[in-house]
Amino acid sequence: MGQREPLGAVFETVIGLEVHAQLKTRSKLFCPCAVAFGREPNTQVCPVCLGLPGALPVVNRRAVEMAGLTALALGAEILPFSVFARKNYVYPDLPKGYQISQYDRPFARGGSVFLDPEDESRAIPLSRIHLEEDAGKSIHTEEGRSLIDMNRCGVPLVEIVSEPKIGSPEEAHRYLTELRKILMYAGVSDGSMQEGSLRCDANLSVRPRGSTGMGVRTEIKNLNSFRAVERGLRAALERQAAALHAGDTRVPETVLWDAGSQRLVAMRAKESAQDYRHFPEPDLFPLEINGTWVEDRMPGIPELPMPKVRRFMREFHLPRRDAEILTQSRPLAEYFETCARRCGDPKTAGHWIMTELLHEVGEVDVSTGNFPVKAEDLADLLNLIADGTLSRRMGKDLFSRMALTGLPPGDMVRSEGLVRLTDRTALTEAARRVMTQCPREVEAFRAGNHSVFEYFMGQVMRETGGRADPVLARRILRDLL
Repeated sequence: MGQREPLGAVFETVIGLEVHAQLKTRSKLFCPCAVAFGREPNTQVCPVCLGLPGALPVVNRRAVEMAGLTALALGAEILPFSVFARKNYVYPDLPKGYQISQYDRPFARGGSVFLDPEDESRAIPLSRIHLEEDAGKSIHTEEGRSLIDMNRCGVPLVEIVSEPKIGSPEEAHRYLTELRKILMYAGVSDGSMQEGSLRCDANLSVRPRGSTGMGVRTEIKNLNSFRAVERGLRAALERQAAALHAGDTRVPETVLWDAGSQRLVAMRAKESAQDYRHFPEPDLFPLEINGTWVEDRMPGIPELPMPKVRRFMREFHLPRRDAEILTQSRPLAEYFETCARRCGDPKTAGHWIMTELLHEVGEVDVSTGNFPVKAEDLADLLNLIADGTLSRRMGKDLFSRMALTGLPPGDMVRSEGLVRLTDRTALTEAARRVMTQCPREVEAFRAGNHSVFEYFMGQVMRETGGRADPVLARRILRDLL
């Protein structure tokens, strides 16, 4: 039997992603119920979000404004006229039996997500952005019971639909990473996949390389992490490619990604738009957005992550990898820029932030800017190291204590006497004590084993509590040895 040709030589992958991002509003999309994660089940509900007879929805103005900011941040065109529609399907956690969404007249069209700061042509185009309400949550217990929590019913979402232009699971991961950063920079979503604030459905098909038609589509649900998206898409890709190699014609289907077993689980045949029987929502007026409304909100868009990466590379001469790490959240980027400008050494500031600060904080703190040391205080610490007041080792020890106390470095240096020791007499005495305590190492050095010199340096630093000026200490040690 001949060897099978590589997958990429025979087939190409076509992926489109539908991302649902929860908007950062205090109340739901069509009622005044609070949007609050982690509350007792079924406590944040009212007749509107429970779909009780006679209850009428009213659009949350702030949700519409945030949808507008989302569209502007993604370079999409906000349409002057959009319509809410009923999307009909039956599911236990959808009490009305339909979801209020938007269909043929969405909130915005177009836009793109850029993937590469050094290649502006590498971007994924968007198809549409629309507003919709969330459904509730089904909870399945180990005892085999199914429970329903309706607190999420009516939570405002924007659905961001890409064009089917994503070429691999890895590119899908990159797309989601950049999209999440844009939404967080714009302040419209907290991007927490753990809390369900960002969820993704993926559509994948495989077709013969060079073909222009679309292959049979598989929709993957239950993708609640970037890793799950990449692994689920890879599993679907391998399954479709194997079927095509075998001459099998698959039917469109919807599957779930089971993170526990790391496999795809059949859910149902893939639904089409006709299955949802969309029709205009009779209880809501269309949204009419004029040009003045859009222009008034343009100043609310901050510098976005990809332009910021490019600027940090150009202005601060940072390597691309460093610039991408330092812009992973808006608070982190602002922290770095404040520190870099104050200390005047962007590369050192970036290195300390990446190696010391990020070890002290978690992902939530990186996103919220809850850093244990102020950017100005870190800059002052770096200046104390640069001017020789502190050694690097003393600086690292001091930084750890600053993270616990929140005190500025100048106060701690004065109160703890942490000035670098540059007194030649004191250093000579410390070096003589070390040599007296280590006669065998002295003999070894003088016999030609110069590798033990660093051992002597370590002992001198220990003898002086890390305060010895390393350049002067080395000179004194060499003279004595």
